[in-house]
Amino acid sequence: MHEYRSHNCSEIRSGQVGEIARLSGWVHRKRDHGGLLFIDLRDHYGITQCVFDSDFKEIFDIAENVRAESVIRVEGEVIKRDTVAVNSDLPTGDIEILVKKVDVLNEAAELPMPVFGDQEYPEDIRLKYRFLDLRRERIHNNIVLRSDIITSIRRRMIDQGFKEFQTPILTASSPEGARDFLVPSRMHPGKFYALPQAPQQFKQLLMIAGFDKYFQIAPCFRDEDARADRSPGEFYQLDMEMSYVTQDDVFAAIEPVMHGIFEEFSDKKVTPAPFPRITFKDSMLKYGNDKPDLRNPIEICDVSEVFDGSGFSIFASAIKNGAVVRAIAAPEAGGRMPRSFFDKMNDWARAEGFAGLGYIRFKDGEAMGPIAKNLNEKCISKLKNIASLGDNDGVFFACGKVDEASKLAGFARTKVGEDLQLISKDEFKFCWIVDFPMYEYDEVEKKLDFSHNPFSMPQGGLEALNTMDPKDILGYQYDIVCNGIELSSGAIRNHVPEIMYKAFELAGHGPEVVEERFSGMLNALKYGAPPHGGIAPGIDRIVMLLANEPNIREVILFPMNQKAEDLMMKAPSEVETKQLRELHLLTVLPKIKPELKPKD
Repeated sequence: MHEYRSHNCSEIRSGQVGEIARLSGWVHRKRDHGGLLFIDLRDHYGITQCVFDSDFKEIFDIAENVRAESVIRVEGEVIKRDTVAVNSDLPTGDIEILVKKVDVLNEAAELPMPVFGDQEYPEDIRLKYRFLDLRRERIHNNIVLRSDIITSIRRRMIDQGFKEFQTPILTASSPEGARDFLVPSRMHPGKFYALPQAPQQFKQLLMIAGFDKYFQIAPCFRDEDARADRSPGEFYQLDMEMSYVTQDDVFAAIEPVMHGIFEEFSDKKVTPAPFPRITFKDSMLKYGNDKPDLRNPIEICDVSEVFDGSGFSIFASAIKNGAVVRAIAAPEAGGRMPRSFFDKMNDWARAEGFAGLGYIRFKDGEAMGPIAKNLNEKCISKLKNIASLGDNDGVFFACGKVDEASKLAGFARTKVGEDLQLISKDEFKFCWIVDFPMYEYDEVEKKLDFSHNPFSMPQGGLEALNTMDPKDILGYQYDIVCNGIELSSGAIRNHVPEIMYKAFELAGHGPEVVEERFSGMLNALKYGAPPHGGIAPGIDRIVMLLANEPNIREVILFPMNQKAEDLMMKAPSEVETKQLRELHLLTVLPKIKPELKPKD
């Protein structure tokens, strides 16, 4: 028999009654029933109940005194549980081990947080003792799920003819849209490597090198603040690239992977391929953002023409000054929701920092509310027609400049959908957002800048760059979105040097900048680069959705806190002066203003 176990804690069944078994694991839970003591023994695979009889005093005393989460080894006879004691929730629930021998392999200290149970604990405790947190059933299962998902993704990509390659971790800094993590070079004083924000340039170089179909479960590093769906510091993505492809080919390659993964690891309904395609312009109009949650049936519409020159002077005057009015329907709310529902929505909008949220309430076809009193029948009829309103619906209005009105309308659409319980909880709805603007005007820097990926191919190529207003140029850029969460951005790449020079020129980067910062890429493009494109769905966000977790830290083994600190390993940390000298570095800490003490 093996030194530590003949079986794991999820293997033994009633067919093995009478056999001698040896198990090792953690003391999950203890229950003292007088002359009998029960220990649920847990390992990675599951739980087996072990029975200690007081007739065997020596082993009974050991079991009685051992702390929870201590590691023990037991040996004993497999016996059948009494009928009333069968636990149908456990695979091993109809047997138990009558222990004849026990050894404490490692005694646990007093726990800072228990593993048994579903209690919530402060984040700092959970992250400092993450190795304990990971023993808890929900988190442990999340990490196993993550592993299974990655395994399935690899299989699906390989089955499509993709090859997995590993790209460098130490590379050059590049403007990917976030801050780089810099690594000082000991051998080249004053110079720095950067951890890759994404393997963008390297995967394009792989296509130029002739590998045709690449993928990688790639680590990426960005010095960004934490969010519920974004971990600070590092994350993983399914990075992929293909040669001789159009946008449609990329979609056709990734859709079966996403659909298959979500069907395999969930009982929810999943959008069948091909996924719906929504232009960026339509998404901003209909949903108020570029990552729409299509489980919400509400669509925003523009009703500026209804109020232009109307009797409702507030909106009419705003429209003359360049504002728009967006309508957010509230199905059946007019008939079944009290007026307070509508007034509270206006209060909510103000609390969110907006001027307010107007409304009209329809009940049995009658339009009610302050706005309705200032609109004639023709305007009301036009409004109902444009916004597809029924006789017992409600409708809210967001008025302001395009960006402001879109933002408020998007937030209101989500809140109305949640408050009226319109958002389906039993499906994953995918879509593509396509036709992103190639450029946008940066109000802070007062200049034109790339709105998406600077390496993307503009629609219309060099001719579009030479003849069109840059703000009207669209790119072959796309996002894949699921239930309102952006899983990834992607693009068909700019593979022609002349087009790249021009594209960067419009964003204020001369040829010398392009040649200095992207010399490896640029030189490669001059030696025969095939048309190519790709995408990189986020692994962490995929697992977060499938695990039904609201926070991405619940699906990452050792996450940092919101301040980008690893409380368990105490990183970031100070280093010795000797190390700084080797790297030719001098730290200059910010001056901290002394706290003002209150006067006596």
